Amino acid sequence: MSYHTRSQSPVREQPLPQARVYIVDDDEAVRESLQWLLETDDHKVETFGSAEEFLNQFFPEQICVLILDVRMPGMNGLELQEKLLERRSDLPVIFITGHGDVAMAVSTMKKGAVDFLEKPFDETVVRELVKKHVQASEESFKARLKDAALQERFTRLTGRELQVLDRIVAGRLNKQIADDLNISIKTVEAHRANIMDKLNVNTVADLLKLALAR
Repeated sequence: MSYHTRSQSPVREQPLPQARVYIVDDDEAVRESLQWLLETDDHKVETFGSAEEFLNQFFPEQICVLILDVRMPGMNGLELQEKLLERRSDLPVIFITGHGDVAMAVSTMKKGAVDFLEKPFDETVVRELVKKHVQASEESFKARLKDAALQERFTRLTGRELQVLDRIVAGRLNKQIADDLNISIKTVEAHRANIMDKLNVNTVADLLKLALAR
């Protein structure tokens, strides 16, 4: 049996959206100080005076870092963190507070906060943390794009092609797949060719690797 080969289309890198650093703190002086500090590193910074204001405009699918005050009127920083977790957001959160303690730090870190800083904070440390977590958020965003692109490729397959693919992954031979599905071997071969074409792979090894990555 012979399989035709195809030239794989190059993967086009999508331009990434600009990263954002969000600052949520009820202290205007702190917001302005942090904004000035981070804008000197060419970060796009947006500030909010309350957790409610931030939450009303936030959407998860972006490259961003949140610098969040713990103690604020209304919804506090810990409650905002809970709301973000409910939205399944993996937004990196850097907590800042003038009233922090070890127990609070441990609690926020267990829930996904990436760092915890006490006021007054070291500006160099803040800049380094923001840079590191923007990069981490960017990598996470790229991974989500890659996963979405992978899933989209599998939506091109028909129900029958998915049945054939599952059996290929299980190591079934063409004759066995034909018997399983009560179809001819030639039909199985046609389905295999269509599957490889739609998924843009040249070899069975590449096909298996892609299928197992689902």
